[in-house]
Amino acid sequence: MPFFMRLQQIVASVACLAVLGSALGAHPAPASAKQTHKPHPAAAPMADEHNSVTHGTVTVGGQSIAYTATTGNLILKDKKGKPAVSVFYVAYTKDGADRSQRPVTFLYNGGPGCASSPLHMFAFGPRRIEVANAKPNSGPPFKLINNGDSLLDKSDLIFIDAPGTGYSKLLPGADPKDFYGIDQDAAAFAQFIERYVTLNDRWNSPKFLLGESYGTPRSAALVDYLQNNDNMQFNGVILLSSVLDFDTIAPGPGNDLAYITYLPTEAAVRWYHDTSSNKGSLQATIDAARSFANGPYASALLQGNRLSHDQFVKIAGEFARMTGLSQTYVEQSNLRVQPGRFEKELLRAEGKQTGRLDARYTGYDLDQIGDSAEYDAADADVSNALQSQFISYAHNTLHYTNDAHYPQCVGPVNQNWDYTRKSIFGWLAPTTSPDLQEAMTTNPNLRVFVGGGYFDMATPFGAAEWTFSHLGLQPALQSHVQMHFYDSGHMVYLNPNALAQFHGDLDHFYDSVLSH
Repeated sequence: MPFFMRLQQIVASVACLAVLGSALGAHPAPASAKQTHKPHPAAAPMADEHNSVTHGTVTVGGQSIAYTATTGNLILKDKKGKPAVSVFYVAYTKDGADRSQRPVTFLYNGGPGCASSPLHMFAFGPRRIEVANAKPNSGPPFKLINNGDSLLDKSDLIFIDAPGTGYSKLLPGADPKDFYGIDQDAAAFAQFIERYVTLNDRWNSPKFLLGESYGTPRSAALVDYLQNNDNMQFNGVILLSSVLDFDTIAPGPGNDLAYITYLPTEAAVRWYHDTSSNKGSLQATIDAARSFANGPYASALLQGNRLSHDQFVKIAGEFARMTGLSQTYVEQSNLRVQPGRFEKELLRAEGKQTGRLDARYTGYDLDQIGDSAEYDAADADVSNALQSQFISYAHNTLHYTNDAHYPQCVGPVNQNWDYTRKSIFGWLAPTTSPDLQEAMTTNPNLRVFVGGGYFDMATPFGAAEWTFSHLGLQPALQSHVQMHFYDSGHMVYLNPNALAQFHGDLDHFYDSVLSH
C-alpha cells in the first residue's frame, strides 16, 4: 500500500483519538453562572460574529477562581479577503487579572478534523466530565464536576474548534482546500489567534500553545508561522501525545523506524495486562524495552535479510518475551508486528483486544480470528459521554444555543487533508520538526513541554523521544525541552491520577517559563 494511503489510515485513527465526541449531558448550570448577553441561535454557519458571556467559579488547589466564559465565533477570510470560515471558540478569562501579566493559552485537539472538546471537557476546562478509568462507562446520565486540575490557575484558556469541526463551519463558497492541509491549517489558526489577540488586547500577554495529537504538528508549524509572519512571540508550547515526524508512527515496507518506536509501548501494554505477581515495575519494563529497541532490535532490523538465522531467532525470542506475543507469531511477522495486529493478538486467547488511544482499555472481539483490532475500545468507552455532556454544557451553562450538528471528528476533513509541504522535499514523510527547530532557534527563550502516555498505541512515547533527540537544536537550547510521560494513554487525562500529575508538571512549566 502506498505510504500516504497507509499514513492517512494511521492518522485517521490517531487524530480521531484526540477526537472523541463532544459532550455534556443535561447538567444544570452552577449557581454562580449568570447570562449577561442574549444567546444567538444559529442553525446555519454564521457569516457574522456573535457570542454569549457567562460567569462562573472553579476551585483549583483549594483556591476559588472567578472567571468569565465567552462562547462564540470569529470569521476567518480566504486569500481573496472573503469571509470563509466561522470558527467556534470558548474563552475562559480570570476576573480581575492584569492582561499584560496574565498568560493566555490557545488549546486544540487533533485529527486532523477533530474538535477541541476532549481537552476542554476531560482535561483543563473549569468543569470536567467524570468517566470510568480504563473501563466502560455505565451510561447516562453522565456527571459534570468541578475540575480541580483546570489550568485556569495558571492561564486564561481559549479552546478552538478547527475549521470544519465541531461548531466551526465553512461558509458557502469557501474552498476546503484553503483550510484542510498542514500549512493551510497553520495559516487559519494563525489568523484566528491574531484576531483574538487584537480584539481582546492580549498582544502583550505571555502566550502559550497547547495541542494534542495532530494538534502537536499543528503547534510546531503554527508557532513558527506566528513568530515569522505576525511577529507574535510565544513563551511556551505544550505538546501532548505528539507526532511531528509521521514516519515515526507509520511502520511498513521501507520504514522500520516505527517498529522501533512502538516496541517500548507494546512492552508497557503487556506489563499492564500481565496479572503475574513477579512482573516487576513499569519503569524497569520500559527501560529494558528502550534498551532492546534502540540497540539489538534496531540493529537487527537495519540488517534486513542479512541477519543470520541464529540472530533472527534470538531477537524474535526477546521481542516475544517483552511483548507477550508468541515467538512463532513474531517470527512469522518477520520481527515486524503492526500496531493494530498487536492490539488484536495480545489478548486473543481471552476473546478481547486492547484499545488504540489507550491500551489499558479492552473490548470484546468482533471477529476472533481477525487479523487486527476491529475498533478502538478506548474511544468506544468515552466518546458518548463527551458528546452528550459537551452539548448540554454549551446550552445550559455557557448559554450558547446552536442546533447545528456538533461532529467531534469529521471523516471528509481527515480524508482530504493535504500533507505536502512547500518547503519540504516531496518524497519525505510529512514532518513539522523543522518548523519547531526554527521557532526555538530564532526565539531562544521559547520553551517546549512534551507529554504523553505509556499506553498510547496511536502516538507512542518512543516516537516523541526519537523526534526530540533528532531535532537538531544547538546544545544550549536542548534543555529548553522537557519531557514527561504518564501511566495513561493518548488522552492522558482519562486517568485522574495522571491528570493530577500532568497538571502539577504544567504548573511548574508555566512558573519556570515565566520566571526565566
